[in-house]
Amino acid sequence: MLKFTPILLAILYGLAMYRFSVWRTKKELDAKSTELVDPRLKKLTDRMAAALDLPRIRVHIYEIDPVNGLAAPDGRIFITRGFFNKYRQGAVSAEEMASVIAHELGHVALGHSRRRMIDFSGQNAIRTALAMILSRFIPFVGVYIAGFLTSLLAARLSRSDEYEADAYASALLVKAGIGTAPQKALFSKLEDLTQSNHGAVPAWLMSHPKTAERIRAIEANEAKWEIAPG
Repeated sequence: MLKFTPILLAILYGLAMYRFSVWRTKKELDAKSTELVDPRLKKLTDRMAAALDLPRIRVHIYEIDPVNGLAAPDGRIFITRGFFNKYRQGAVSAEEMASVIAHELGHVALGHSRRRMIDFSGQNAIRTALAMILSRFIPFVGVYIAGFLTSLLAARLSRSDEYEADAYASALLVKAGIGTAPQKALFSKLEDLTQSNHGAVPAWLMSHPKTAERIRAIEANEAKWEIAPG
């Protein structure tokens, strides 16, 4: 029984972390968000809603500066204030913002947003169990090996989710008559918008696929669907 104790403790820890993370995320988003109101974006989200046979698509502004979009575990869609400001300044078009919203809708529709929270908690549990086990055989170093292995797993899962959400967004944008051109154009701008430098980071350690790979995946889908880029 004792040899299974680290695993049991890790599972309990993972469950506790999942519940706490959901509660903390909801509290943070409730406190720092308001519904997005923008006539140009509403016209585009209404077209996407019609394509999905929904009455409307509600989007919220998350009051933080980093440029990002996110899908909460409860299904809500958020655009950060920093991203919205880029749109208001003309650095991002309405259609490009619509592609972000479509991408986040993909995360919700495909169950990524809720699963990511579970995965995050599960990865913490795996990291804890591995660290406890490896530290018995490799003192001091075991905890770092456990952290590295779980980081690799997290990055791989995240990249897979991003490709799936991109494909969902492409299909929705095409169906709504917006097309995939804004989606691909935004990818080309993202590194500058987020002031990120992924060039030195191996693709297999990144949580998001490289820009060129994401665009190639979209174009591959277009070829399969036999449509012209929008």
